[in-house]
Order: sequence, then C-alpha cells, then structure tokens
Amino acid sequence: KDIKIYTIEGAKLAAEMGNTKIFNMVVLGGYLKVKPIVKLENVIKGLKKSLHERYHKLIPLNEDAITMGMKHVVLK
Repeated sequence: KDIKIYTIEGAKLAAEMGNTKIFNMVVLGGYLKVKPIVKLENVIKGLKKSLHERYHKLIPLNEDAITMGMKHVVLK
C-alpha cells in the first residue's frame, strides 16, 4: 500500500521525437517530475560541463526529452 508505481512510454516518446537514443533522458524527466532531486537547469549545466563541446548541439534535444518525460509520467 505504500508503493506507488509510475509509468512512462519512454521508447515511444523518444521515437516520436526522432531519436531513440534520448530514451534515458525521457525517463530521467519522468523521474525528476516524481522526485525533483535536481532542478532541470542544473541537469543542463551538468551536461554542458560533462559533454565534449562538439556534443553541445544535442543539449536542446536532451532538454526537450527531459521536459517530455516530465509531462508524460503517469501514476498507475
């Protein structure tokens, strides 16, 4: 009774966004909606700091994927 189950169609959402590799970011967004342990802006700062500069062009896609996950997580 004390366990909550959330669902998210991460693979489907990532495919709809045109890149199945962002599945993990969609799921991260769902998790952050349920357990906001880190702010979205801090995740983006972390990506900018940890990713090589040549991948910075993908950061907006990752941010959109996180936001998508936040919007589509569902309590079962």
